[in-house]
Formats: sequence, structure tokens, C-alpha cells
Amino acid sequence: MGLINIGFGNLVNTDKVICVVSPDGAPVKRLVQHCKEDGRVVDATAGRKTKSVIVCESDRIVLSALVPETLKSRLEAVYSGGS
Repeated sequence: MGLINIGFGNLVNTDKVICVVSPDGAPVKRLVQHCKEDGRVVDATAGRKTKSVIVCESDRIVLSALVPETLKSRLEAVYSGGS
């Protein structure tokens, strides 16, 4: 198990992450809206613009103000044994 910082001191369990996507596409916007209606969104943006959507197991999504490339490098660091 590993945790990554997704911005503003918020952490996500890397074992539960399915994918990290940009929020700009219409399908992702629909997913975010649907999850908001169902109460399955964790907003970790601290009031900033959403720059990535983290899709997790258990039908939850997490909104982050960090770009997907930053989260990718942090996930790679966890899986390669870095800190």
C-alpha cells in the first residue's frame, strides 16, 4: 500500500486508484456530474480549478487541482520504490 499527495495535504491510497484522467472531455464531465448527484465525489481541490479526476475502486472519484502528469509521476515513484 502506498499513499500519494494529490494536493493541499490530501492523500489517496494508490491501491485503490484505477486511472487518472483530465476533466476536459465530455464523458468525464458526465461522470463527474453523475457521481456528484450520487454523492460519490471527494473534492480535494481546496476551491481551485479541477485539473484531474482520479477514478477509484468502490465507484468513487476524487477531484484534484494537480495536473494528471504530476499525479502520474507521483504514482510511478510509489510503484518504483521511491518516496
